Amino acid sequence: MELIRGLHNLKPRHRGCVMTIGNFDGLHRGHQAVLAELRDAAQARGLPLLLMTFEPTPKEMFAPDQAPARLATLREKAELAARHGVDRMLCARFDKRFAAQSPEEFVENVVVRCLAAEVVMVGADFRFGAKRAGDFALLEQMGRDGVQGQTFEARVMPTVELSGERVSSTAVRQALADGQPGKAAELLGRSYCMSGRVTGGQRLGRTLGVPTANLIIRRKPAPCFGVYAVLAELEDGRQLPAAASLGVRPTVNGQGCVLEVHLLDFSETLYGQHMKVHFQHFLRPEKRFDDVPALRDAMMQDIAEVRRLLAADAIQTAGSQP
Repeated sequence: MELIRGLHNLKPRHRGCVMTIGNFDGLHRGHQAVLAELRDAAQARGLPLLLMTFEPTPKEMFAPDQAPARLATLREKAELAARHGVDRMLCARFDKRFAAQSPEEFVENVVVRCLAAEVVMVGADFRFGAKRAGDFALLEQMGRDGVQGQTFEARVMPTVELSGERVSSTAVRQALADGQPGKAAELLGRSYCMSGRVTGGQRLGRTLGVPTANLIIRRKPAPCFGVYAVLAELEDGRQLPAAASLGVRPTVNGQGCVLEVHLLDFSETLYGQHMKVHFQHFLRPEKRFDDVPALRDAMMQDIAEVRRLLAADAIQTAGSQP
């Protein structure tokens, strides 16, 4: 998949596509249904499938204090998009100049002149252009009437429901905030994952006999702070059972959010590696302990419970295979 960073990097060869526009945070089952439909449309026309997204998101630009936690970094979003058949991902910089375009200017400049899109799929509540003045009805009309002599087909994204609930990024965030990674996995179609580069820490875990691989979390995390049973995916593709703590480490007066991952029965050095952490079970919220020995006792109990949960998962997975 080709990642295009900014409208200024669009070339004449990028004209002609089937496209969708949105944040696509987390690329959940609803997003996947959109991409599946558009893949068929792209293949029928012999065109690439393009996903257009924004950095920062419009909410982060206009109301950063109210912006929700992101489910995925740009890197993670690109990897997921490629996995689901996207040929090109256009990441447009959302700034005041971009936001000042009228709806008509956006369609003319981006959808038609830069991309020459033949199909454009957006959500039913999609708004675009200055002051969110454009909606699906306008997009559909402009596509039907034509812009600069070019027509395009506007489509509304399909709605996907699970157990009577609409699949959405908001629903995924709520599940994670409630300590329900299993429900989040159902909505996503996979385990929720956070990733990052393993860095050095205070080495307190090593002195306690529980060494950890530390990932610095620089964005507001979607999952609630606490202890989890996880699978740690290394650069070589191995997925290994682990206990993880997400939070600010109040017992040792930690600063900043860190995801500390203790790989079970593992002794290799991981500094500098890019690790993906797949959340499986929530054990308990983050807690401030009276002293370090009390913290160590709790960690030992957590690790024992993680072993039990992940062993049960392995048995269930093995039993479900033909």
